[in-house]
Amino acid sequence: MEAGIVGLPNVGKSTLFNALTSSQAAQSENYPFCTIEPNEGIVNVPDERLGRITKHIVPKKIIPATLKLVDIAGIVKGASDGEGLGNKFLSHIRQVDAIVQVVRCFEDPDVIHVAGQVDPISDIETIETELMLADIQTLENALPKAQRAARGGDKEAKLRVEVIEKCNAHLAADSPLRTLSLGEAETNAVSSYGLMTAKPILYVANVDETDLEGKNPLVQKLRDHATKSGAGVVCVCAKLESEIAELDEEDRAEMLAEAGLEYPALSQIAREAYRTLGLQSYFTAGEQEVRAWAIPVGATAPEAAGVIHTDFQRGFIRAEVYTLEDLETLHSEKAIRQAGKLRVEGKTYVVQDGDICHFLFNV
Repeated sequence: MEAGIVGLPNVGKSTLFNALTSSQAAQSENYPFCTIEPNEGIVNVPDERLGRITKHIVPKKIIPATLKLVDIAGIVKGASDGEGLGNKFLSHIRQVDAIVQVVRCFEDPDVIHVAGQVDPISDIETIETELMLADIQTLENALPKAQRAARGGDKEAKLRVEVIEKCNAHLAADSPLRTLSLGEAETNAVSSYGLMTAKPILYVANVDETDLEGKNPLVQKLRDHATKSGAGVVCVCAKLESEIAELDEEDRAEMLAEAGLEYPALSQIAREAYRTLGLQSYFTAGEQEVRAWAIPVGATAPEAAGVIHTDFQRGFIRAEVYTLEDLETLHSEKAIRQAGKLRVEGKTYVVQDGDICHFLFNV
């Protein structure tokens, strides 16, 4: 799963991304960030439960869940018509699973805003408009082919035509597709189009270092908008994060403490992006490794097992499951078994966030 970071020019998007990627060398081993390409990175998702598990099961390795962040070219008005790097950034957004939009929420006369004034809602509307126009164009291009197939009696094509028309009507009302309720079959009918406004979104408020909690009116406007659209908001100071990223681990911890921060912005963004993607973690625990695995909320035991290896899902027999709370009470897996707290679950079991699992399979 991956999230694309977007934003208008001069909102701090690149400053933030560069701070996150350049911090890898001195980053705490629990939260590394390693660059794959100049504009991509894999980030570990901080999870304090890993530390709690390893107090009782001491492994050779601790492996957090990860997600991929993609730094997407700055968006300008008219991008859907090819302005700026229009087509390039659009193709990148279509490939990600969620959008992280950096929004400027600070005043600074030395940093000129592309629109001439700092207005987070206007920034959001500019990008949303471009993405909606691009989605309309995608759907209009796809409609004739779907209509031809539908006239030939293709039932799937008939459904696709209906969904395309429903989506276009929703977009014509200036509403992003993430606010349109579609059934599973309807969603699948248009899933191949990579519709951008259907993707979940997280807003990152880039604030001044004197307002790390985001108490200024600009951030409040952003929070109000996010609440209405069901999105999350994370407040960070990209300038401060870039300074922190240049320090070694000891000095970094000291600077975070002075700023009143427990973790760098990376941790906040990773956790919220994870939530925005609809992900949760389950754990496997043994002497070799304690590991967090990312799965969609609602995944069944075989689906969760398949994240480890497709053979686990294909030959799934059962799952042995226990909770972190039982581990902390009884201190070992052996004691959990003896106390009858180890549950045996079948193919229909929906894995819960924080479950500790063993999978039995045969292929």
